[in-house]
Amino acid sequence: MTWTAPEATRALGPLAAGERETLTAFLAFYRSTLLQKCSGLTGEQLAQETVEPSNLTLLGLIRHMAKVERTWFRERFAGHVMPPMYDPDKGKDADFEDLVPERAADDYARLVEEIRLADEVVADASLDDTFTHQDKVFSLRLVHVHMIAEYARHIGHADLLRERLDGATGA
Repeated sequence: MTWTAPEATRALGPLAAGERETLTAFLAFYRSTLLQKCSGLTGEQLAQETVEPSNLTLLGLIRHMAKVERTWFRERFAGHVMPPMYDPDKGKDADFEDLVPERAADDYARLVEEIRLADEVVADASLDDTFTHQDKVFSLRLVHVHMIAEYARHIGHADLLRERLDGATGA
């Protein structure tokens, strides 16, 4: 039986709230939007290159965002030491390039799990909490803003990829 990405509902947050609730809601919105862009597609479709000459795919975006979630929240913010998510021998862009359509369900599940674990790590933290990376001090607030920007940029890519795959468009 062929795996198909499940339906995803966008997480809509409040239109008037405090800073923490607003940042968390926007991040949840963009996370769920990426999942929504993949809904109903098979692993083969998710791995298909559709916007030449780019090799960007929806599966590559799923894998990349799982890595980014882990890197910023669990490794950098929480200080967890973890093995690389993807084989370093396959290059720094293995998340985008080392795609196996038959493992798309695992890649999708990994992103969902990394989102859950990221939320767990920051649940009791303050936006003012900081960490040092490459001799620079970062706040959890900045990580939220960075992640919102990262997802927003890639949602634009996902829009083009999905439209080229099957004509589906949407807000």
